[in-house]
Amino acid sequence: MNPSEISGPPLQVMIVEDEWAARSYLTELVCETGLAEVVAAVPNIEQARQVVAATSVLDVVFVEIHLAGESSSEAGLLLAEELAKRSPAPLLVMASAASQHALTAFELGVCDYLVKPFGAERVRQCLLRLRARCPRISQLPRPPAIPHRIVARDRKRLLFLRAEEVWAFESESRLTYVHTRSGRFDLDLSLSAIEATVGPAFLRVHRSWLVQLDHVRGLERDEGESSLIVGQELDESHRQLTVPVARERAHIVREHLLASATGLRKA
Repeated sequence: MNPSEISGPPLQVMIVEDEWAARSYLTELVCETGLAEVVAAVPNIEQARQVVAATSVLDVVFVEIHLAGESSSEAGLLLAEELAKRSPAPLLVMASAASQHALTAFELGVCDYLVKPFGAERVRQCLLRLRARCPRISQLPRPPAIPHRIVARDRKRLLFLRAEEVWAFESESRLTYVHTRSGRFDLDLSLSAIEATVGPAFLRVHRSWLVQLDHVRGLERDEGESSLIVGQELDESHRQLTVPVARERAHIVREHLLASATGLRKA
């Protein structure tokens, strides 16, 4: 599943279905998507009303149109009409073995209409559309996009660097630089602004340095001071960069480096 489909909290769902087997089946399909949680699955209108009254967050209600034991043969439509008048009103999805009630359902403001028998993909697509319409989720601030390229200055040229080319970012005398295999180039943004956009591949190891962990080739300690060897190869014939590690960050940096490595006995 695309990670963008499940960003944000899951939908909170209630299922109203009189048949136990159908109720369990729909509950399983909803939960398996990872897009929603079923807070209640009930067989009749009275229990549905109790859940609505007792639940602080209810985003979606799946309702079977024909509910056994109710006074109306189309009790599900009556419940949908009742729920639509609430504030805030949950998003409504009707379910039926026949399609003749679809027009009436959509006139009530129902978001989707599932014709039985339906499968996992139909339910998943339904929930994806509901997430896009749910105010609690769709209005959440989205995390900033990680840029595909970094723009640097080299005299009168603009250089477009792929993120994976970058060894480190450095702040010095109120200026910011990007280090690559080809050298050091100027940037317009502050180190803090860069850190906020480049994502978890880069780690702040010092107030003046932001390093891409994939390019770290060595960790050195000398009289309590730590530094990183950053570059293409651990070889004196290749260009390398020595980056200081702040004392208060040394343990965190070491743990990050060891988290995705093997070969060293755990302390």
